[in-house]
Amino acid sequence: MPQKYNLHIIIAEDDMDDADVITETFTNNPNFSKVSLVANGEELLNYLKNPSNENPDVILTDINMPIIDGIEALQQILNTNELKNIPCFVYSTSINPSYKEKCDDLGVKAYLIKPYSFEAFAEIPKTILSIIQA
Repeated sequence: MPQKYNLHIIIAEDDMDDADVITETFTNNPNFSKVSLVANGEELLNYLKNPSNENPDVILTDINMPIIDGIEALQQILNTNELKNIPCFVYSTSINPSYKEKCDDLGVKAYLIKPYSFEAFAEIPKTILSIIQA
């Protein structure tokens, strides 16, 4: 398990407004020392495959993104020996049960519904921490 107060999270989010809010939320949480942001699943996979980048402690991805969506990216991540043990989380505005089922089948730690208020975004790091520490 990663150290409690020195976590690196990578976030895949294509909506710049949501990306700004979620990045700020994790940056303001003292348990996360590094926050990396990519704009889609392809960028996420490229980041993870780049040997000059350290693997993150946590992956958080949106589902609906251009080029490679979050579920496609997670399929590749969770089928890669060097990456499959990184706790992966999905957050999305979609409450489509088939998305949640796919995520459950892949072994995603939690399927979080994307909030509509800044205050609710602040709960996401807390939820992720409680799950990875359990």
